[in-house]
Amino acid sequence: MSFLQVQGLGKRYGDAVALEDVDLSVHAGSRTAIVGRSGSGKTTLLRIVAGFESADSGRILLDGRPLVDGAGIVPAHRRGIGYVPQDGALFPHLSIADNIGFGLERGDAGRRSRILELLDAVELDPQMLERRPHELSGGQQQRVALARALARKPALMLLDEPFSALDTGLRDSLRRTVARVLCEAGIATILVTHDQAEALSFADQVAVMREGRLTQVGSPQELYRRPRDRETAAFLGDAIILPADVENGWASCSLGRLPVTAGPRRGTGEIMLRPEQLRLVVDDRDIPPNAGESAAESWGRVIDVEFGGSVCKVAVALGNVPGQRNPLLLRHSSLDLPRIGSRVRIHVEGEAHLFDTPLR
Repeated sequence: MSFLQVQGLGKRYGDAVALEDVDLSVHAGSRTAIVGRSGSGKTTLLRIVAGFESADSGRILLDGRPLVDGAGIVPAHRRGIGYVPQDGALFPHLSIADNIGFGLERGDAGRRSRILELLDAVELDPQMLERRPHELSGGQQQRVALARALARKPALMLLDEPFSALDTGLRDSLRRTVARVLCEAGIATILVTHDQAEALSFADQVAVMREGRLTQVGSPQELYRRPRDRETAAFLGDAIILPADVENGWASCSLGRLPVTAGPRRGTGEIMLRPEQLRLVVDDRDIPPNAGESAAESWGRVIDVEFGGSVCKVAVALGNVPGQRNPLLLRHSSLDLPRIGSRVRIHVEGEAHLFDTPLR
């Protein structure tokens, strides 16, 4: 049985539908990321689970205990749920020690040791305890907010885009720290984010939300490699989407004849490849126009190179697709970058993914 169960949740603001028939299960001690564009409904879902907003329909159960069930609603302060907002929301007039210990009884003999334990867990120096929030960096403030949320040992932790205001390097390191702390504490966690890379790296389970609905839920690997539709594919990373004729586990497309995860299905549809499945080899020899039409290899010409440090982007116009409007945008190591104008062979590795839409 799932630790958290969301069943048929619905929410409207006037005529606008924020959530519609949302179902979600979260296992004990696991990490779930809800990812979607701004306005998709992900924060509304999180706030209803936290008890800050009410649902129009549906049920929420936490470890078998109903939190939302028709007219029955458990108040937020009785749910045993921790919440870390985007800005941390620390009390500016309180010291760091008092912020962390805000939910702890002041007369408790173990209060000081609990605060020090939490400070150590989020990797902050005890010398910071008497400072005020404005004397800390953004990353340090978010660590304090996490420590405060952990203080009362919540059964479930909700994170509402807590890393979005931080620079890239700090965001990555803090995300790893948060994941470690929550894992060691065995606390089930839901992270809301619009950053697909953050969702894929943080979570055991990823839920994609679009227009108030969860369109696909599964492991990060499953959603990245086998997205249900082109919108999900493009949102979770760079995707190369091509029309293809599919028959008996093979797809014939502009990159040649590729193996595809389609089984015995046949017809015309769309396939997806991730950029890392395509490998470029510079080959300025004369290549026949029909090269690559019968194998997982094609050829083209480099029309643009975008330097990006360790990984660069190379735009390639296929040689066997006259008048191609949208070149392939491929990844390439910054070492041995091909020059603009170079002819390249394109090797495709692994299987292409066929979307779930019916074949024509």
